[in-house]
Amino acid sequence: MDFAFDARTEELRARLLAFMDEYVYPAEQVAHEQRARLSSPWENPPVVEELKAEARRQGLWNLFLPDAEYGAGLTNLQYAPLAEITGRSPQLAPTATNCAAPDTGNMEVLAQFGDERQKKQWLEPLLAGEIRSAFAMTEPDVASSDATNITTHIRREGDEYVITGRKWYISGAMHPDCNIFIVMGKTDPDGPDIRRQQSMVLVPRDTPGVTVKRAMRVFGYEDHYHGGHAEVVFDEARVPVSNLIGEEGGGFAIAQARLGPGRIHHCMRLIGMAERAIELMCRRAVSREAFGKALAQQGVVQNWIADARVAVEQLRLLVLKTAWMMDTVGNRGAHTEIQAIKIATPRTVVGILDRAIQLHGAGGVSQDFPLAELYAGARTLMLADGPDEVHQRSLARREIKKYL
Repeated sequence: MDFAFDARTEELRARLLAFMDEYVYPAEQVAHEQRARLSSPWENPPVVEELKAEARRQGLWNLFLPDAEYGAGLTNLQYAPLAEITGRSPQLAPTATNCAAPDTGNMEVLAQFGDERQKKQWLEPLLAGEIRSAFAMTEPDVASSDATNITTHIRREGDEYVITGRKWYISGAMHPDCNIFIVMGKTDPDGPDIRRQQSMVLVPRDTPGVTVKRAMRVFGYEDHYHGGHAEVVFDEARVPVSNLIGEEGGGFAIAQARLGPGRIHHCMRLIGMAERAIELMCRRAVSREAFGKALAQQGVVQNWIADARVAVEQLRLLVLKTAWMMDTVGNRGAHTEIQAIKIATPRTVVGILDRAIQLHGAGGVSQDFPLAELYAGARTLMLADGPDEVHQRSLARREIKKYL
């Protein structure tokens, strides 16, 4: 395994770091001020559109997509350090570069499983950043940690599918530009194979019977930059059979294919969040005094910073190894590593952010620093894309199987 950055990665890193310094970090406060003046909290502040235009002009666009026909054609190993950089400003940088979830996963699904009409109608405008999308799988009435539990019903009537069900925490659904949902439901609820009961269909937002009921908060935050997280009701919503993605019964497999890259992308960005936290800790520590000396001279603060550095270096190596394996043996071959980083990264970064908040005192939980919002995002990732316990269960069973 050689994790040295190749020439293309080095060149993109340099450009992206310069873009962050020159455009993204200065825009954070501007975006906050502009949002307060918007007629709807879900609209993008004007500075976000300016960032998107500049990122596209600089060729820092769709970096996540390994398919060169649609994206930058980077491997997971090449993309990892770039996603880490955008993770330092998760509210702005992923959106600015068109590398924000859930659109990234939805674009991957359409690129891999969509037919030509679906790609033309939905993938192309997503790639251009002209529309947003949402992925509707999680439900409030069942334990969605087991995706086979979903109860949304997709029944066929002639040349149409009729969708009935209730979803929640559907990321991106509050954004006014969210024009399309990828909905997972059961087309064969009584089928003998519980992993062949589900299918995915494309449901335009303006379909009669689709109601975006309310925004769901995360630790009090509405996550405006990512288009929020909504409760969505499908009440006899009808779409053409041609809106099926792939084949009937293929929904579970498509979901697994979608979530593999999504999980590692989250972990890449989380490392960037941890680096931002360490930077803020160090700046705070050298600028404040308590009990007659700088915080940076307090032993406990030194321990926090040292432990954070060690943890980030460990996580980065594990993420890079996982990226390398996904590139060389495929997502299935890297299953154990994907689960390992999904377990280890959010919980470790939550710990680092917790110490950073403690070091900032009251400021750490305020709106004057990004730490509280970063904490909310990192803590949520211990649930999103499968809670820790599901990954632990699966990983442990795979380990035990070697000895049976």
